[in-house]
Amino acid sequence: MSFLAALPIIGDFFEGLFGVIDKAVLDKDEANKLKSQIETIVQNGDIKKFEADMEARSKIVIAEAQGKSALQRNWRPILMLSIVAIVVNNYILFPYLSMFTDKVVILELPNALFNLMTVGVGGYIVGRSGEKIIDKYKDK
Repeated sequence: MSFLAALPIIGDFFEGLFGVIDKAVLDKDEANKLKSQIETIVQNGDIKKFEADMEARSKIVIAEAQGKSALQRNWRPILMLSIVAIVVNNYILFPYLSMFTDKVVILELPNALFNLMTVGVGGYIVGRSGEKIIDKYKDK
């Protein structure tokens, strides 16, 4: 991480990104592997490819957000809210309601959906952090 710390604004961005990875990825070995891959990309000068990939992904999200169909604009938030509803049911409603009745069901949350939720929340946090860093950079 010392290489990234030498980069002024970009280093701060990656430090924040690594913090989000630590929080979002539960398996520490997987988190370290992901951070190592990102650092290798930066060190090898593949940052242009990384930037191009991020730019392409952001254009897709922007195109979806500006789409004509309500479903096209909102499928990501709907998916995230559906996953959050399952989590709320399983960890808030189910324990409380099961004290009063046995007719309450717990909903299955496959690992893939849980991972999608953590990536979605992590992506949102990284996106917001990136926006704040860019705003600070523009102010200077």
